Amino acid sequence: MHPTKSSSAALTLAAIGVVYGDIGTSVLYALKEVFGSGHVPFTQANIYGILSILFWTLTVIVSLKYVVLVLRADNNGEGGLVAMLALASQAVKDKPHLRNILLAMGIFGTSLFYGDGVITPAISVLSAVEGLEVVSPHFKQGVIPLTLLVLFCLFVVQKRGTGGIGRFFGPITLVWMASIAVLGMSHIVGHPEILWALSPHHALGFMLHQPGTSFIILGAVVLCVTGAEALYADLGHFGKRPIRIAWFAVVMPALVLNYFGQGALLLANPDAVKNPFYMMAPAWALLPLVGLATMATVIASQALITGAFSVTKQVIQLGYLPRLNILHTSVRDTGQIYIPFVNWGLFVAIVLAVVMFRSSSNLAAAYGIAVTLDMLITTVLTFFVLRYGWRYPLALCLGATGCFFAIDLAFFSSNLLKLFQGGWFPLLIGGAVFTLMMTWKRGRSLLNDKLRSDAIDLGSFLEAVFVSPPTRVEGTAVFLSAETGVVPNALLHNLKHNKVLHAQNLFVTVHNHEVPWIGLDRRLQIEPLGHDCWQVVIHYGFKNDPDVPRALQLLRGHGCDVEPMTTSYFLSRDTVIPSMGGGMAPWREKLFAQMHRNASAAADFLHLPNNAVVELGSKIEL
Repeated sequence: MHPTKSSSAALTLAAIGVVYGDIGTSVLYALKEVFGSGHVPFTQANIYGILSILFWTLTVIVSLKYVVLVLRADNNGEGGLVAMLALASQAVKDKPHLRNILLAMGIFGTSLFYGDGVITPAISVLSAVEGLEVVSPHFKQGVIPLTLLVLFCLFVVQKRGTGGIGRFFGPITLVWMASIAVLGMSHIVGHPEILWALSPHHALGFMLHQPGTSFIILGAVVLCVTGAEALYADLGHFGKRPIRIAWFAVVMPALVLNYFGQGALLLANPDAVKNPFYMMAPAWALLPLVGLATMATVIASQALITGAFSVTKQVIQLGYLPRLNILHTSVRDTGQIYIPFVNWGLFVAIVLAVVMFRSSSNLAAAYGIAVTLDMLITTVLTFFVLRYGWRYPLALCLGATGCFFAIDLAFFSSNLLKLFQGGWFPLLIGGAVFTLMMTWKRGRSLLNDKLRSDAIDLGSFLEAVFVSPPTRVEGTAVFLSAETGVVPNALLHNLKHNKVLHAQNLFVTVHNHEVPWIGLDRRLQIEPLGHDCWQVVIHYGFKNDPDVPRALQLLRGHGCDVEPMTTSYFLSRDTVIPSMGGGMAPWREKLFAQMHRNASAAADFLHLPNNAVVELGSKIEL
C-alpha cells in the first residue's frame, strides 16, 4: 500500500526536523572554521574555491553516497550502522574470520557514535549561543553558563519523552531552513556572481594550486556534513522517499543558499569572517535569530540523544552491552524510550566538553575524527553488502564504493591532524565504549562456555526425575535459561530446596538475532518433552521489545496454556568471580564481573511480573 500524499507530506516535514536538524545547523560554524583556521589566504578566488568545495562535498557525500546509495541498504526497512553491520555480517556468514573482523569494525563504529553524541550537542548549542557575542561583547561571560543551562534543561525533559514536543520539531526546523535560505539570498542578490562557485572547476583549481592547504582544510570542510549518518539511521522511522524529498526539495537548497550568502558577505566585508552567519543578519533580527538557532540546535541535539537511546538498546539486544534500565515514554510508539544511564552519562561528558573546550572553534578541532571514521566504516560495510549480500559484480562494487572510500579516507586523514588539538576526546570516549562492549561480549562467551561445560542434559535429567517424581503442585513454572537443552540452575535449586515440581513446566530460552524485527508468526518454537514439560525458544530482532509473558500467550492452542495468575518465573542470578589465568586479562575479568553485577535485573528487561519472579543465586568462576 502506497502512502497517501498527506501522510507523505507529514513524514517529509517530520524528517526535516529529526533527520536534518544536525546538518541544518552546520551553517553556524562550518564556513567560519574554514577561514578562521588561518590556513586560507583571504582572496576572491579562495572564497570561490572553498564554496565550491563545500557544495560538492554536500553533493558527493550526502546526495550521492547517503541519499542515493546507502539508503538502498535497508535491513527489513531499518537503517543505521547496527542495521548495516547486521546485513554485512549475514552476507559473509560463510566466512567466519572475515565476519569477526566486520563485526569488530562495526561495533567500533557504533562506539564512535557516542563520541559524536558528545561533541555534536556541545558544538551546536554553543555555536548558537555565541551569537550573543555578536549582539554585544558584554554577553561573552554568559555564553558558557547559558549553554550549560540549555543542555541541562534538554536532558532533564528526556524522561518525559519527546511525543509532546516532537510534533513541533518539523515546523520549527522548516522555519529555520526558510530563515537561513532568506538570509543567504539577501546577500546573493547583491553579489550574484558568487553563484559561479557552483562550478566544480573552482574546487578543482583550488585543490590543484594549493594541495597542502586543501588537505588541511578538509578537517574543517567536513563540518558541513555533520549529521549525514542520521539520514541512514532514521530510515526505519520515515522511509526513503520522505528523507529524499526533504533533502532535495528543502534542506540542500537552504544550506547552499546560506553558504553562498556567507560567501557573498565575505566578498563585501572580509571582517565578517569572525562570525559570517550571524553577521549576515540585520541588527534588529539578531536576538530572534539567536533564539531560533538555539531551538534548532536543541532539536538537532535531541535527535542525537534519541539515536543514542535506540543504538544502546540495539547493541544490548545483540549482546554487546549488559542489560540497562529502559523506560518506555509512549504507550503508542514502542520506539520512544529513555535510558537514564545513557542520558546522564552523555550529559556529564557534554558538560566536560563545553567546560574543557569553551568555544565552538575549539570544539571544531575535536570534531571530525569520529564522524569521518564512521563514514569510512559505513563505506566498507556497504561494499560487503553489495558484493556478498546482493551479489553484484566485483567491478561494479568497487566502482560504487571505491570513490567514496577515497574521499572518506582523505577527510579522515585530514582530521587526524587535529588529533592533539582535541580529536583525542571523541576517540577516547569511543575507545572506552568499545572496550566495554568487547569485554562484555567476550565475558558472556566465557560465562556461557563455563555454564555449558557444567551443564546437564535436560532430556536425560527429566527422565531420571520422573522415575520417582517429586510432589507436583498446581500452576506453571517458567525456567529461564541461556541455553536450550540444558538443565537451568534455578530448576536444580528449586528441586533441592523446595522438593516440588509444578504441574506444568516451561524451559524458556530467549534468542536475539541480527535482524531488526521478527514477527509474531516466527516468535515461538515449542518442543514437548513429556510429563507436561516443554522446551520453548522465543525469537526477537534487535529492535523488538522483549516481553516473555506476552510471547507465552502465543502458546494457546498448542496444548500448553499459560495462565498469568498461576505462573511463576524462575531465574538464576549468577555471581561472577574473576579468577587468575582465565580467558581474559585480570582487569577485564574484574570489569566484566562489575558490569555483570550492575546489569539491570533480567526480570525487568524481559517484562516479567515482579510479584511472580523467584531468583535463585549461584557463584561461577570465570
